[in-house]
Amino acid sequence: MSSIKPSAAQIAAQQAAQRREEGTGSLEKRSQTGEKYGTGTGEHWLPKPIKRIEDTGLNLFYLSELVLKFLYFSGFKSGYGIAEAIRLPFTGVIDQVMDFLKRERQVEVRGSGGFGEGAYQYVITGAGIEKARESLDRSQYAGPAPVPLDVYSQSIREQHKRVTANKHIMEEALSHLVISKSVLQKIGPAVNSGRSIFLFGPPGNGKTTISESVGRVVLGATMYIPHAIDVDGQIVRVFDNVNHELINEEEYRGTGSGSTLPDPRWVKIRRPMIMVGGELTLETLDLVYDNINKYYEAPFQMKANGGMLLIDDFGRQQVRPRDLLNRWIVPLEKRVDFLTLANGRKIEIPFDVLVVFSTNLEPSDLVDEAFLRRIRHKIEIVDPSFEEYREIFRKMASLRGLPYDDKMMAYLLQEWYIKNNRPLRGSQPRDLIDQMKDIASYLEIPFEMNKDLIDRACAAYFVDL
Repeated sequence: MSSIKPSAAQIAAQQAAQRREEGTGSLEKRSQTGEKYGTGTGEHWLPKPIKRIEDTGLNLFYLSELVLKFLYFSGFKSGYGIAEAIRLPFTGVIDQVMDFLKRERQVEVRGSGGFGEGAYQYVITGAGIEKARESLDRSQYAGPAPVPLDVYSQSIREQHKRVTANKHIMEEALSHLVISKSVLQKIGPAVNSGRSIFLFGPPGNGKTTISESVGRVVLGATMYIPHAIDVDGQIVRVFDNVNHELINEEEYRGTGSGSTLPDPRWVKIRRPMIMVGGELTLETLDLVYDNINKYYEAPFQMKANGGMLLIDDFGRQQVRPRDLLNRWIVPLEKRVDFLTLANGRKIEIPFDVLVVFSTNLEPSDLVDEAFLRRIRHKIEIVDPSFEEYREIFRKMASLRGLPYDDKMMAYLLQEWYIKNNRPLRGSQPRDLIDQMKDIASYLEIPFEMNKDLIDRACAAYFVDL
């Protein structure tokens, strides 16, 4: 009776399943015993040191494939260079991986650039190229080693920051803005809730600026996030240079010879303040799979974990507002989010995000009473009063080098606002002063408040709709 040999694809699938099982075993044991994945909490959280392969939550086979893919693209590299690219220590981790790959004849040493094994120059062999191509068929990812999903989820919970804004903190955060006391008294408690805020009102009165200022000052501490996470062999990229601000880039260099981070797979960032607008769709709120590179990009709310997600110009998106809001009901209430892999599997991640909805449209045109009830704080940002408008103009004039004249301010308000029944907007002083500066520069006349320059600026700025 002849035996049927398994195909190469079946063997690869069996090996992948074995690697996943081996890689998660130690993590499950740690979860059952309640052991933390990092030290400290909140601002003092640090990932645990990596001293051996088992500390990574991954396994030798997984890491060897990652190294082979890196060498496949780079040609040859020193042991320290590989450690720096993979973001793992050479001693105790990468040295063990390289020994395994040498035994398997998938890499070989071609000279040395210094003393010690870390300085050896490694090159991929024919057998290694074949193995790398097999791995690349499953995923093209060849960057920093990921952390397991369980580790990421617990790190977000352990780094949770309880915001405790008071009157002094809020006044300092918004000191560069002119805001009425009634609005200021509403913003503080809304920020302390740490959940959701709905800002509405006419355009040009600082809804976006208020949100950004609160995000930078009140949430402006630090936290750690991984470059990527592993979900049963699937890679999800978390860190990106556009949405995340590194605190100290030098901290992540020199991994091979000793990094200042206990686990170099993590990066220290300023707590994120991510703003999305009309480009937001339901698809971008789920895992985005790259069909060419065969790995996932984390959605906006996942990248904003630990910080703020500002949905600007809410109601201007291509998707219907009600559909978009329905997507947020479970995360806002349960503080967890469910994301879908390409194979249909759902994964659960923490939702530790202060969500701010900002809109110029009437709330009644966007949402129903049931959803507004789920948003704790609704704040209307109204037009400034005449006195507030004057104060904004004074501040902007001082910043832009324009000598302020109260008589000319009275002329501006009377001729271009009161006579035309035109509403005041908080952004208009800045815009008008910039118009005046441009006109003065072109006409080669003094940059000062006079009737001619004010009239020219207003005529070019205002459009009657």
